[in-house]
Amino acid sequence: MTVVAALIVPGSPLPRVAASNPPWGALAGALETAGKRLAAVAPDTLVIYSTQWLAVLDQLWLTRAHMHGEHVDDNWHEYGALAYDIRIDTALTGAILGATPSMGVRSKGVDYDGFPLDTGTIVASGFLNAAGRCPLVVASNNLYHDWQTTEGLGRVAAEQAAALGRRVAVIGVGGLSGSFFRETIDPATDRIASPEEDAWNQRMLALATSGKVDEFRALCPDYARAARVDMGFKHCAFVMGALGWRFSGATVHGYGPFYGAGGAVIEFALG
Repeated sequence: MTVVAALIVPGSPLPRVAASNPPWGALAGALETAGKRLAAVAPDTLVIYSTQWLAVLDQLWLTRAHMHGEHVDDNWHEYGALAYDIRIDTALTGAILGATPSMGVRSKGVDYDGFPLDTGTIVASGFLNAAGRCPLVVASNNLYHDWQTTEGLGRVAAEQAAALGRRVAVIGVGGLSGSFFRETIDPATDRIASPEEDAWNQRMLALATSGKVDEFRALCPDYARAARVDMGFKHCAFVMGALGWRFSGATVHGYGPFYGAGGAVIEFALG
């Protein structure tokens, strides 16, 4: 079995930098739970697609073997810096780079000192790979790629992992509903900004949990539009491409707000 775990997790830094706030702390706990469950599965590599690493020309992949430093989030800089220390599975990444032209996508490796990693990749790695046991494959979010192209990238990543005998966890980093509060709120009272978007989020989470794959798949485009989902829910497309839409249910370890927007820690049951 190539894909041994599949998750969708939020890329907001708030659970990491402000876990003392109850709504965000609850999501921090959910991410820690997901990290422990992932460690028990012991994948060889984590394959991460983050909506926050934006690309506009080629499909970019990290190819520098070791990256470490500190990062300050563009929006939540007042909470301080995020430290990171990650290793890249250069062999698997190289195989994926060589394979994407077959689906009409030109890829390029990113290998230089001090490259500005995105918040989502850093947060996901920090919670899900806290001990740094696993190397990563990290894919960018090309703004011009649609759902089908992104799904194809996930499929190619899984195929190349299988060819190399890798057991991988596939992780889509991104949010759910996308309406943020535009006014200052008390963080302790944070909530999903729109009741309609909250209802959509919960509807999709219920479909995933109950394993209603066909309904979940059919509603993804409507959900992305109606709830203004982060980057059109392409992080889900990448994960589903890797899975071939084969999952039997899901566990939602946590669901909650990030200054009005929605986020969830979702672990798909494989099979």
